[in-house]
Amino acid sequence: MNFIEKTGKTVDEAVKIALEELKVSKEKVEIEVIEEPSRGIFGFIGTKQAKVKVTVIDNPEEDAVNFLKDVLRAMGLEARLKTGLKGDTLNIEVLGKDMGVLIGRRGQTLDSIQYLVSLVVNKERENYLRVVLDTEDYRRKREQTLVRLANKLAYKVKKTGKDIVLEPMNPYERRIIHSALQGHPEVITKSQGEEPFRRVVITAK
Repeated sequence: MNFIEKTGKTVDEAVKIALEELKVSKEKVEIEVIEEPSRGIFGFIGTKQAKVKVTVIDNPEEDAVNFLKDVLRAMGLEARLKTGLKGDTLNIEVLGKDMGVLIGRRGQTLDSIQYLVSLVVNKERENYLRVVLDTEDYRRKREQTLVRLANKLAYKVKKTGKDIVLEPMNPYERRIIHSALQGHPEVITKSQGEEPFRRVVITAK
């Protein structure tokens, strides 16, 4: 968690300085008073300032939800958000009607928004948190489609002996293809090209 230690004439002043530097509101931090201010001899000699430790509360689910609400509002969509944090993965499900516009062509819009949520959630985080954004069970359906495609194309490569180069895919979808054909007795897979145009190639052994 992001934290900072600051001093001031009073505890409130030290906290205010810390909040301004962290650029967060008081509601999003934990405050620990390390030293209370005290007056020295004759009220000024040896005066000790207040010292506080202000820690930003790590709440990736709240950060993700607040960001997504703004995005959905801008897209004119009404939806509920369901989140679940498990280990180093934050799963977010968008629940609503007609989510096709959120998914986009082959999931491109969904992937783009997922990327933006990841940037928001992982800003200044020490430990990377993987974000998985889904709606209408799109991720599972897409995975099933890609597995079927991989097996169909593997059979074609086996039959013709010719390499097949798939369309550009994001890293997640490429992993599905590689995993589906891992250990296949007749074909192997590899990736070629540079992002965002990196593709999977299926070739005969």
